[in-house]
Amino acid sequence: MSLEAFGNSHESDKQALFKFKSQVSEEKQVLLSSWNNSFPLCKWTGVTCGRKRKKVTGLDLGGFQLGGVISPFIGNLSFLISLDFSDNSFRGTIPQELGNLFRLQYLNMSLNILGGEIPASLFNCSRLLDLSLYSNHLGQALPSELGSLRKLINLDLGTNNLKGNLPVSLGNLTSIREIYFDENNLEGEVPVVIGRLTQLLIFVLHSNHFSGMFPPAIYNLSSLTFLDMFDNGFSGNLRPDFGNLLPNLREWSIGNNSFTGTIPSTLANISTLQFLGMEYNSLTGSIPLSFAKIRYLQTLALNDNSLGSFSAGDLEFLVALTNCTPLQSLDVSFNRLGGDLPASIVNLSMSLNKLALVENSISGSIPHDIGNLIHLQVLVLSENLLKGPIPVSFGKLSGLVVLSVHTNRMSGDIPHSLGNITRLEKLYLYNNSFEGNIPPNLGKCSYLLYLHIENNKLTGIIPQEIMQIPTLVSLRMSNNSLTGSLPEDVGRLGHLGKLYFAHNKLSGKLPETLGKCLSLEKLCLQGNSFDGIIPDISGLVGIKEVDFSSNNLSGRIPEYLTNFSLLEYLNLSFNNFKGNVPTDGKFQNATIVSVFGNQNLCGGILELRLQPCFMQPAENSRKKLVIGVSIGISLLFLCFIASVSLCWLKSRKKKKINEETPSTLGFFHEMISYGDLRNATDGFSSINLIGSGSFGTVFKALLPAENKVVAVKVLNMQRRGAMKSYMAECESLKDIRHRNLVKLLTACSSIDFQGNEFRALIYEYMPNGSLDMWLHPNEMEKISRPSRTLTLLERINIAIDVASVLEYLHVSCHDAIAHCDLKPSNVLLDDDLTAHVSDFGLARILLKFDQETFINQLSSAGVRGSIGYAAPEYAMGGEISVHGDAYSFGILIFEMFSGKRPTDEMFGGDFTLRSCIKSALPEKVLDVADELVLHNGLRIGFPVAECLTKVLKVGLGCSEESPANRLGMSEVVKELISIKERFFKDKRGARS
Repeated sequence: MSLEAFGNSHESDKQALFKFKSQVSEEKQVLLSSWNNSFPLCKWTGVTCGRKRKKVTGLDLGGFQLGGVISPFIGNLSFLISLDFSDNSFRGTIPQELGNLFRLQYLNMSLNILGGEIPASLFNCSRLLDLSLYSNHLGQALPSELGSLRKLINLDLGTNNLKGNLPVSLGNLTSIREIYFDENNLEGEVPVVIGRLTQLLIFVLHSNHFSGMFPPAIYNLSSLTFLDMFDNGFSGNLRPDFGNLLPNLREWSIGNNSFTGTIPSTLANISTLQFLGMEYNSLTGSIPLSFAKIRYLQTLALNDNSLGSFSAGDLEFLVALTNCTPLQSLDVSFNRLGGDLPASIVNLSMSLNKLALVENSISGSIPHDIGNLIHLQVLVLSENLLKGPIPVSFGKLSGLVVLSVHTNRMSGDIPHSLGNITRLEKLYLYNNSFEGNIPPNLGKCSYLLYLHIENNKLTGIIPQEIMQIPTLVSLRMSNNSLTGSLPEDVGRLGHLGKLYFAHNKLSGKLPETLGKCLSLEKLCLQGNSFDGIIPDISGLVGIKEVDFSSNNLSGRIPEYLTNFSLLEYLNLSFNNFKGNVPTDGKFQNATIVSVFGNQNLCGGILELRLQPCFMQPAENSRKKLVIGVSIGISLLFLCFIASVSLCWLKSRKKKKINEETPSTLGFFHEMISYGDLRNATDGFSSINLIGSGSFGTVFKALLPAENKVVAVKVLNMQRRGAMKSYMAECESLKDIRHRNLVKLLTACSSIDFQGNEFRALIYEYMPNGSLDMWLHPNEMEKISRPSRTLTLLERINIAIDVASVLEYLHVSCHDAIAHCDLKPSNVLLDDDLTAHVSDFGLARILLKFDQETFINQLSSAGVRGSIGYAAPEYAMGGEISVHGDAYSFGILIFEMFSGKRPTDEMFGGDFTLRSCIKSALPEKVLDVADELVLHNGLRIGFPVAECLTKVLKVGLGCSEESPANRLGMSEVVKELISIKERFFKDKRGARS
């Protein structure tokens, strides 16, 4: 039936809504269950009718999480005044038929995944007051017809993919009060006609590519209260009378541009100003003392400019700011400020929670009464010329999270009062002249992540209490004069990634517990007096850097070091090691391994220039005698063993026949009961449901005995293949350890309260959910969406994490393991967004798997969700191999950096996600890139196209059609790390 026919029918509104409902994704139609002939139209969910004609005047479905497409029949609701489809997952395009709704005043389609362009017909809706299309995938240029909406009051087109210049017709919107164009690809200069918008209160342009001088037209907008121009390409000086022209501003942000010249002193005339952000520019001159007159100022961000002259007087503004009682955040880091730190900073606002003065030339000392600023959470004074001690009053700052005074000239003892700062997460005291002992009560800082006190003059022993801080990820005490041994409790630091104790006076044997620090990546103990052998650290498979040089260590070089596939640097020089040097693994590369200065070592590769290993003549004769006797004894012993073994095998065979289930779970130290799991999940309540997969459901659980939050995967034993999945996961994970694997803690093999078979696996809990939800936030429920999007650097780090796991599974395990089901939902993220690969239900230990079983599973409903990721040879019955994982990783790369699923409806036939990416490289790489990558945390001038091209080429190399042509994961890891180091090596440019 045609649209016209519906429009002329008596029940046209009802029929139009039925058509709309039919296009909503089937699983979400239940939310519109009241939309049926049994209910009056005006009582349908989300529907509002007019009083007289009972025609639909309002349709509010905001936040319903509906999917599908928007039916063009929505254009038949001819009396519609308000339409709200915000916060759903509608895809497709905005229907042209919306242009028929000439009575429409409010239209909100924000937070969807709509594509295409803004339809020109929409501008027929001349009564529109509020138009919001925020956070969609709309492309193309802004239509020139935009100016025809002359009654418009609010316009929000932020976070799309809009291109081109702002249309001149914007000058016709003389009633407008709020405009949002943020996070697009708009460019050029802001047109002069903007000056006509004299009612404008809010103007948001941040994260685009606008250029030119500060737009003169904006100086005419005296009503402005909010002006955000952050992260563009604006340049030039600001007018000296700026503060007189925009007297009503409350928030003004021009950070991350290229503005030059001085800060206008007239800004102090803007008495309403609360937020002033001018960071990451090239501003010069002094910081105006007149800022003290801004009565309501809360945030002042002037960091990363060239303010000051490295001389006395540069910090007078700090004295003046003591009058700003609402001040909460002050950052003037990375400038040219000099002079002594004024004692009056202790009189700054009691509301101050951040004070940052990093990398200037500030001298003097920290005032004794700094503890008066009791609400401080971040205090960073590093990289200056400060002298004197750390004030004891720091102990009053109970809410402090970050304290950094590194790279100064400070001295004295580290005060015990720092142990009172129990919320502290980062303590940076390195590169000073602190002396005395390390206070044991730093162990009270139970949230501490980073403790860096290297390059000082500290003495005494390493406090055992430090080794009991469970959260530590980086511990650095190198270049001091510490004595004693490395405490046994070091093995309790399960999250520790970096341990630096180099160049102290430590001695004794290295503790065996060192091998329990399974997260270690860098271990530097050189320049001490440790003796004895290297303890068993074979479990540290994620280690990248090991330095034991210049100690008194002895014994043989452990063979397991050859299995450390991620190793980038191993220094065993100047010790007393003996015997042959291994020649496998990383020992084949003399640029990675150093063994110089060990007189009793022999063998190794030629580049190490060691003597060949051989026996002396007398020793050789004795060896022959021993070998001869040993062979005789061994033959007699073997005969005895053979007869015993034969009897044992017969009894073993009989026992195996009587067993009902395999004993794969024997590796668990302690199983958990069904009742315990039921209690820990509140009866497997839906409130604790965090995901579901092919063979089971995952719940969040609190184990009260350990006070530990875990993830519980409950297998659906009615599902065919669930038991095999359970056993495969147990078998795969029982003997492998890697920092980027989700840790399997224990399991449950029991009977539920109804007498049914029950199986569950208990994993460590990952608080940041799956990579899938971060890549596709609009598909998630609002309450479970990530609070932000992943930056380009974070995505590269995650890719490196996943590749490292695959390299470990493929290369470093005793038997190579193929994961077989790599996809974003099986990559979980911890607190620091470190990736952990999970779900080994389809994994196969190569040489041990059942090929037929695997192929049956692959074609079953159980793995339907992996279509698009599975290697093409698997669908044709091809052999399982590590090359299949490489293919899946390539597809994962494409999805991570394009934001498109391989199963997206836009793909079909020969047009796939891979072919789309391949055809776009290199010239059109930005056209296929996820726009969230392009605008999130990248500095001006960052070569984003080049970086993305290199990453996506790795994906192409992994996903070649022929398995033999695909990149190996060792090569992938190396290439991704190289990309990261090349594009993110600048510490100030790589902030994300």
